[in-house]
Amino acid sequence: MNRRNFLRNTGFVAAGSLFVPAFMKPLEAMALDELSLYKNLVVVQLSGGNDGLNTVIPFGNDIYYQKRKSIAIKPEEVIKLNDMQGLNPNMAALQEIHDQGWMTIINDVGYPNPDRSHFRSMDIWQTGSDSNQFLSTGWIGRYLDSNCQTCKFPYTAIEVDDSLSLAMKGQTKKGIALKDPAALFRNTNDPFFKAMLQNDKEHLDEDNLGYLYKTMIETSSSANYIQNTSKIYQSKSTYPNSGFANQLKTVSKFISSGLKTRVYYVSLSGFDTHVNQIGQQGNLLKQYSEGIAAFLKDLKTNNKLDDTLVITFSEFGRRVEQNASNGTDHGTANNMFVFGGKLKKQGIFNAAPNLSDLDTGDLKYQLDFRQVYGTILDKWLDVNNADILNKKFNTLDFI
Repeated sequence: MNRRNFLRNTGFVAAGSLFVPAFMKPLEAMALDELSLYKNLVVVQLSGGNDGLNTVIPFGNDIYYQKRKSIAIKPEEVIKLNDMQGLNPNMAALQEIHDQGWMTIINDVGYPNPDRSHFRSMDIWQTGSDSNQFLSTGWIGRYLDSNCQTCKFPYTAIEVDDSLSLAMKGQTKKGIALKDPAALFRNTNDPFFKAMLQNDKEHLDEDNLGYLYKTMIETSSSANYIQNTSKIYQSKSTYPNSGFANQLKTVSKFISSGLKTRVYYVSLSGFDTHVNQIGQQGNLLKQYSEGIAAFLKDLKTNNKLDDTLVITFSEFGRRVEQNASNGTDHGTANNMFVFGGKLKKQGIFNAAPNLSDLDTGDLKYQLDFRQVYGTILDKWLDVNNADILNKKFNTLDFI
């Protein structure tokens, strides 16, 4: 195998995928029996623009049924949480989570002058920018840049994927992206790979190749740490057979085995439901709910739930009125889910969406999404949110 094919096959130069940030140091000397005592944040991204009104259904509002003649969830099918709102019936796995006090729903989260483009709105959510501001770093990446007390440790942020999202990229530091620690370990311990690192040290002084080889050296060291630390833990919990649940199972393994990590990032795609929404969204919400429920119960079993906070977002919601194709089109404000063992306010956090006061057919946001980020930064990650979000945002009382 030649060098070019090896690099392509092992994925170290895949477009958009930087496996290890430059600040990584060799990790072999780190003790494997030192378990993390950090608070963990897990960010769940629902890509495509999830329809919040058919996720948390305002069954107590007649306007919902007037605007959605064929796709509204019938009142008798809703998993009722209070007199106004309840969950989609495909989210039955979360009823127990709600009843345990491990779930908070924040209604009408958005930002001023919303953008209905998938790509642009996702950038706004991932960077924490204003709608007319373009940033090249993500909010978690800037947290890594902040030199917080725990950012000196390796793997402060891990995305369970093949590529790294903008949210995880800072100016000087980045998170790491990987799906399978064992596969990364095998690749970096391949004899050809190790020989190439040993024999090509002269490239370390070259700009482009130098960066590549330094990244590969750090990846090799880091892969050993992740594999040797995480392999000591084997989950006894049962997870659904889905890609999303497997991501969460990997995160649980990392948390429970004691990786020195503060932030994890996972995603579930397919929520752009312009046509025949009921079946498509229902299947995705079922995957999401069953995966989240298994994950939280696994953490509880391992006494990690109180130290873990999970947030879920999508780049926008959908319009209030359905379209002619039994679906919904791009909208604005949406709900966010927050999970954890130490929530200050459980259940429904704030008022249900006001369907009689819309902005040209779209929901008006009650809370800026950066207030949610700011709360997490201040109260969970222990940094000043103004340093990360470029201005101060008032915090909320869900934690």
